[in-house]
Order: sequence, then C-alpha cells, then structure tokens
Amino acid sequence: MKNIDFGNYLYELRKENNLTQRFVAYQLDVSDKSVSKWETGKAKPDLEKLKLLATLYNVSLEELLDNKEKKKNVKISKIVLTGGPCAGKSTALNWINNYFSKRGYTVLLIPETATELITNGVAPWTCGTSYDYQTFQIRLQKIKEQIFEDAAKTFKSDKILIVCDRGILDNKAYMKNVEFKRVLKEFGTNEIKERDSYDAVFHLVSAAKGKEKVYTLANNAARTESIEQARELDDKIISAWTGHPHFRIIDNSTEFEGKLERLLKEITSFLGEPEPFEIERKFLIYYPNIKELKKMPNCTKVDITQTYLKSNDDTERRIRVRGIDGDYLYYLTEKRKISNLKRVEIERKLSQEEYFSLLMEADNKLHTIHKTRYCLSENNQYFEIDIYPEWDNQAIMEIELSDENDEIIIPSFIEIINEVTNNDNYKNYQMAKEMPKQLVKKYSK
Repeated sequence: MKNIDFGNYLYELRKENNLTQRFVAYQLDVSDKSVSKWETGKAKPDLEKLKLLATLYNVSLEELLDNKEKKKNVKISKIVLTGGPCAGKSTALNWINNYFSKRGYTVLLIPETATELITNGVAPWTCGTSYDYQTFQIRLQKIKEQIFEDAAKTFKSDKILIVCDRGILDNKAYMKNVEFKRVLKEFGTNEIKERDSYDAVFHLVSAAKGKEKVYTLANNAARTESIEQARELDDKIISAWTGHPHFRIIDNSTEFEGKLERLLKEITSFLGEPEPFEIERKFLIYYPNIKELKKMPNCTKVDITQTYLKSNDDTERRIRVRGIDGDYLYYLTEKRKISNLKRVEIERKLSQEEYFSLLMEADNKLHTIHKTRYCLSENNQYFEIDIYPEWDNQAIMEIELSDENDEIIIPSFIEIINEVTNNDNYKNYQMAKEMPKQLVKKYSK
C-alpha cells in the first residue's frame, strides 16, 4: 500500500478516536511532526510504534498492518445537487443513483429538507416568522447530514457517494445576508465552514432560463414561483454557492437528456475514475476593476495563503489557508502532472493543529504565496481570478473544465492578455521560487 493511503488510514483512526496529533505524539514519545508525517504519507512508523498505535486506536496489529477492514478504507464523498425551480433535480437524482451504483458506489440520497417540511405543514407561512422556519430547516438539514455521514462510516462498501438534495447554503437565497449569518452563528458555525463542508456542488439551471415552455409547478407541491421569480431565485442560489472550491453550473444549452449526461460527466470528473483529476485552463488578464467585482452578487472574495512542503518525488505538496474575515479552513493538497491540461489532485481538509504541524515541513527554498481570489459565476461557467499583492496591472484567471475541448465564454469585462495554461512561469509553484520584487519585474512586462 502506498504511504499516502496508509497515512489516510492512520488519520481516520485518530479522528474516530477523537484524539489530537499532540496527544498521540505524547503517548508514543515522538514529536507532533512525526505524527504529521505518518498521516501525510511522508514516513511510516516502525514496528514498535505501530504496536503502540494499534493499542491507542483499539485495533489489532494485524488489522493495522494489512489495513483490510473495509469500513476503515471507505472513501466518502459528499456532494450537493442544487438548482433553480423546475431544473430537473428529481430525475437527476435517479440518474445519479443508477449511474454510480453500477460503477461500484453505494449511493445515499438525502431528501430535500424544504419539501419534507413544507408538504408536512411546516412552512414559512405557518411558522411564527420566516426566520423561524429557516432556523428549523437548517437544524433538520444538519441533523440529517450528520446521520447519513455517521451511517456511511459503518458501511462495508469502499466507495460511498452521499448526495444532498440541496445543502445549507441554499437557505441563503431565501434570507437576508445578516439573517443568514445570525442563524449560522446560533448553530456555532459560519458560511465558509458550511459551504466548504461539501466536497463539490452541482447546480442545475432552472427551466425558466432557456426552456420556458417546459417550466411547470405541477411536479413539486412545495414550488410556487412564477417564471420571473424562478429566474431570480436561480441567480440567488448560484450566488449563494459562488466561492466553493468545486462549483459547477449545468445549463439548458441541450435537451434535458443531454443536460443530465453533462451532469453525470461533471460528477464523474470530480470523483475521478480511476483517480481524481482536474482539467484547468489559465489566462493572464489585465488587472480587473476590483470595486465592480465586489458589487457583483455572483462574485465572492476569498483570501488564500499557500505554502509548499518538501517532497522527495515529482508530487507537489502544499498546504493552504482559505477563507475571509477570520473564518478559515485548512487543506493539504498533493498534485501530480499527467499532461499539460490534466493533473491528478488529492486534497483533504486539515484541522488548525494539523496545519501548523505541517508548516514545520515547509520548503524554505520556496516563498509563501499570498493572493486574493474572486470566484465568479458568469455565463454558467465558474471562474477564479487571482490577485497577487506584487502585481498592480495584471492578474491570473483560471477555469476548471470537465473536458479539454469545452468552450469557454470569457466574461465581457475581462481583457485577456494571453493564455498561459502551458507556461510554467505562471504556475504558483514557479512563482514561489521567485523573490516578490523579482516576480513583479519578471512577470509584469
């Protein structure tokens, strides 16, 4: 077994036992850094340490060594299927279930919470206030998701796909921003934590946008929106999810069957068969109008700090802080290049403690990258515009695709200098090799 697989196994065992890296390190008389290396695949513990780990994690040494207990190996992916009114979600859920079940996944479908509540008498117009209703809906959504995740961990299947028929951020489309922040605070959470708790989000565009003839209220008792209201709501839902690291919008540019086929292709691309990969195109653009970007409802700002770790092979390892205004999440990413456009990418979330522990493995030859990212939903495509503090006349814009031949519709207010997808000089890893002043001089020409 590859070290990274065994490291993930150790990580899952520690989390299941609710132990910190510091506690494990203390019990085994090693450093926090050693435990971090084991869990990230940089090193493996010796036999004596494995015996101690087996005791600490309440598993047999044999089980720890061969790692064959399937419930410990289970790969759980949690995605959201969202969309505007009359977008085809119900049919899409059936397609997803059938398609991925045939490909070895155990598919768990979490029903739409709003429909469950409203059709059973709990609605915005029956509760004391609309705010009360949204609070109840979010509470039930969180409980359902936790139950499904806990149940999935007990399954013997090695690949589980949890599909949420809408997620927590859908509620934002029905509330004022200040109200949404308030209710999340009541639950001890925040927007970034809830949004990025899902591994990927897929939005089906309402039939009210481009397929008006088939728009109907007949197939959902909880739906009341006119075509105009449906369009507005579709935009609000897209805006609510904009900022997620993996957000895809499936429009009505084809017939309905083609729409669902594109959805399946996007989910397959995300999950990766046989391994996860991303297809990315990158453009050097003139510095955008930041004030205008901030005003756009379909644009979300995210601050990113990226540090590269030491690596002994051709795998690029990095840790990243991602968030805004004091609300941050931490990630470990490992990338391996397949072609000029395609890369294998494995990413997992870290605790703050794990992040600071991994900082000890930082490659001191590389500078930490600081950038502000503006996530933009435009023309049913998802763009990421990176602003570097060292640049004042240009920026980088990226878009991830499900197919290398997908057409890209550049936003009208973006001015392209040239495409730099295959130019290593504009990769963050290469930029991290340069001193900031050299970076400006070299790349601002």
